[in-house]
Amino acid sequence: MDPLPVEVYSAASVRAMDRRAIEAGGIPGYTLMQRAGEAALAVARRHWPAARSICVLCGAGNNAGDGYVVARLARAAGLDVRVTAVSDPQKLRADAARAYADFTAQGGQAQPFGATAFAGAELVVDALLGTGVDRPLEGDFAEAIRRLNARSAPVLALDIPSGIDGDTGEARGVAVRATRTLAFLALKSGYYLGDAPDHLGALEFAGLGVADAVREAEQPVMRRIDGRVAARALPPRQRSAHKGDHGRVLVVGGHAMPGAARLAGEAALRCGAGLVTVATAESARPAIVAGRPEIIAVAPGDAGTLARLASAVDAVAVGPGLGTDGEAARAFDAVAEASRALVVDADALTLLAARPRRSDAWILTPHPGEAARLLGSTVEAVQRDRLAAARAIVGRFGGTCVLKGAHSLVDGSVPVPWVCDRGNPGMATAGSGDVLTGVLAALLAATGDPGLAAAAGVFLHAEAGDRAARAGMRGMIAGDIVAELRGVVNSPWS
Repeated sequence: MDPLPVEVYSAASVRAMDRRAIEAGGIPGYTLMQRAGEAALAVARRHWPAARSICVLCGAGNNAGDGYVVARLARAAGLDVRVTAVSDPQKLRADAARAYADFTAQGGQAQPFGATAFAGAELVVDALLGTGVDRPLEGDFAEAIRRLNARSAPVLALDIPSGIDGDTGEARGVAVRATRTLAFLALKSGYYLGDAPDHLGALEFAGLGVADAVREAEQPVMRRIDGRVAARALPPRQRSAHKGDHGRVLVVGGHAMPGAARLAGEAALRCGAGLVTVATAESARPAIVAGRPEIIAVAPGDAGTLARLASAVDAVAVGPGLGTDGEAARAFDAVAEASRALVVDADALTLLAARPRRSDAWILTPHPGEAARLLGSTVEAVQRDRLAAARAIVGRFGGTCVLKGAHSLVDGSVPVPWVCDRGNPGMATAGSGDVLTGVLAALLAATGDPGLAAAAGVFLHAEAGDRAARAGMRGMIAGDIVAELRGVVNSPWS
């Protein structure tokens, strides 16, 4: 298969690419369909070589056409192929009708959907609907998906799991839970939003031999963060460098939860910051430096002293374990006025929601609940349209927004929003966000570029989480992510 592209497009843009490839690129539509089928069978044989019995679930439109090509090619390869048609194949048109005709000319038969549709199948190919879903599924389409999801056989989805909206990732009532999804022609935004992370499985890509110029004529809605972004934020170090050259970070927090500030401070050190200071309450200082003497812990005592500390460093992270009382509010106000580069997280976001202000110098890092507070909305509304939520936060508060969650988004200070497709459920653990805050602060201090720091920081944090998960996601703690950061920031990203 082809490498995953960086650019991510709307479903309408991908349809426009398809037309352009046919009309201007001179590739017949049926040729593209055959290439899709060939790619799908190659994925099936590579990942499930022992599977001899394959059920291809076909619906309507070109997605069904892709399925009939897969079925024909699998029969020719000597596999036991059963086609279950949820929609009458006699009603297919154009290239899809031709694919069905070629399948039947080879001796293939399509059986109507029924209760035994998937019996004995060692692999199911989902060619039911594709990206054109715009309403909740019902009837046999919904029932077929429910029966498929109840089985244990692996599922290869063609282009997108049926029932998932190609733009928003929303499950339209019910959606296929795929083991793998093979994307055709270009990546769609729906892969990375809404409900899609729970349905997509592993993602692979087939460009179908279409020239890059066909895709470049369309404007992407997102870009995937890859190692090249990390490499830009982690340039080689000079042999003559000293600690002041690698960024000075101030973490403001720990008044209510000292451990949160310590995690942020240690993460900043592990990401290369040359000097990390934690400004906290006097009572919290011993807990923060215990076992990690490389962190300097101070108790500023008053807002003026804190402001001077903030103005003397390259980046400030405010919020981890800060609390939301009057003292915390004064601390946030002091650093927000004094800092040239600021990462705002956790309790500081709660304070910001209560007392809105704007800045182009900060990175805001809300999870969906914090995003809802910032917008005066609900978690459900945020999750329903995460791109719009991130954009609205930037519009209201300025700067750069990192909307955390499965496939974290970065918007503001960048021409096109970034999306991170790394990370895992094991990272949903107390303190993981504090670690990200420290990573972002270290990179912001080193680069002075909020957009680059945010994108690279999200990527490196997710990669550290994936390395920590090699021992298992269940039972992962934030300290496991910190432990992987040193190896991650010293990897040869390119």
